[in-house]
Amino acid sequence: MAGGFGSGGAAAGRAELYEGKITGYFILACIVGSFGGSLFGYDLGVSSGVTSMDDFLVKFFPDVYRRKQAHLHETDYCKYDNQVLTLFTSSLYFAGLVSTFGASYVTKRHGRRASIMVGAASFFLGGAINAAAMNIAMLIVGRVLLGVGIGFGNQAVPLYLSEIAPYRIRGAVNQLFQLTTCLGILVADVINYFTDRLHPWGWRLSLGLAMGPATAIFVGALFLPETPNSLVERGHLEEARRVLEKVRGTHKVDAEFEDLKEASQAARAVTGTFRNLLAVRNRPQLIIGALGIPAFQQLSGMNSILFYSPVIFQSLGFGSSAALYSSIITGSMLVVGALISMVTVDRLGRRFLFIEAGIQMVSSMVVVAVILALKFGKGEELSKGVSTVLVVAICLFVVAYGWSWGPLGWLVPSELFPLEMRSAGQSVVVCVNLFWTASVAQCFLAALCHLRWGVFVLFAALIVVMSIFVILLLPETKQVPIEEIWMLFDRHWYWKRIVRRDPKYQGNLHQQQEMSRI
Repeated sequence: MAGGFGSGGAAAGRAELYEGKITGYFILACIVGSFGGSLFGYDLGVSSGVTSMDDFLVKFFPDVYRRKQAHLHETDYCKYDNQVLTLFTSSLYFAGLVSTFGASYVTKRHGRRASIMVGAASFFLGGAINAAAMNIAMLIVGRVLLGVGIGFGNQAVPLYLSEIAPYRIRGAVNQLFQLTTCLGILVADVINYFTDRLHPWGWRLSLGLAMGPATAIFVGALFLPETPNSLVERGHLEEARRVLEKVRGTHKVDAEFEDLKEASQAARAVTGTFRNLLAVRNRPQLIIGALGIPAFQQLSGMNSILFYSPVIFQSLGFGSSAALYSSIITGSMLVVGALISMVTVDRLGRRFLFIEAGIQMVSSMVVVAVILALKFGKGEELSKGVSTVLVVAICLFVVAYGWSWGPLGWLVPSELFPLEMRSAGQSVVVCVNLFWTASVAQCFLAALCHLRWGVFVLFAALIVVMSIFVILLLPETKQVPIEEIWMLFDRHWYWKRIVRRDPKYQGNLHQQQEMSRI
């Protein structure tokens, strides 16, 4: 079915005619494409570890290093409260925010694969500059190039995976992006654990190894097929059908190919793609997919833990090596959560995972806040028992995020947008996501310093709001073909009141009534 309301209801039941099987070619495309997530994950993990390494702090942030060594009452929560240090982390995400609009143009005009390759090349350059950095300016330049790479990768990879996947397993396939992101984090945590012992240049190795996955993704992308959706959108119909047949492993792709062509026809009829996001018929996609979910994904507090988990554990009294070791544990929990999500998302559905995880995440944040309020902030290290409970609570939070807001924060928006606004919509998703990622990264350590344990209460309250948002406004999208998602809003208890006010909807409704009379 075409996106939006562009083609009426003729194809509403066509999805049951789709044929195909899981082919080796499809698996290869998914593996190579999904590795774009490893760039994002590696950076999340490596930057969090590097900012806690003594050699790195001595060279670039000596004031923070001196505060870190102090065990004074007033510095328990504030040892790392330095805006230049947080700028090292957040500058990447501000750069990604800006670059995603250029990524939208490349993705739409030249294909999803081209954006993945541009992102890999920029990430490679950023890793090289960071590894050779002699001053803060070089660090920031390198981070900006890394941000451009992430902006392009995060824009293209979720679209690529959602479009190339059969609709019955689209959720699991799309979540390969989150799985490789989590694996990137875990690999970076392990690398940081060992490079922390290589004085005084271990941090350079951690940052420079970002060039490894960037190279692998660029080379792999040379052999990737473009998605049939993108090829049809750009008018390459014969190639699109050839790729679709090869990916599906059958020549019987008429039904799916017709849906793609109808969606493309509707897309070409639309002008002002970004402006079209504001149309009444696209209001659900704008509010849920472009604004709500990507913002809430970051406001959950998870990325604060990912950015600064070694810093948090050190601030809470863990030694340097113990803090990095604890980060490996939380990174492992994230991988476990992603694997659970891949297995269950197309069975239990998106809403179930969102709601269950919300309850678990709120409970975990409350436990963390209570422990810190009662036991922390007295200039003393936490006892072994209390520290263990704290790590377990954080791990339960991380694993719940790993099967919910982490992967679903990318999956659900990539499903919602019709073809004519899919590239533009994904750009807004990435832009909003990176804006809140950068904002949280820039503000978290200051918030930890001033709000103390209250910052975790704040995150718990936000997770309650997020869960209510999902319960009230998000329809279940599991096993619904991507070109028919819009029909869910036409039947939703709230959104149907909005979308049916659109003049285009009324025109299509009249057309369908006339056809039914004939």
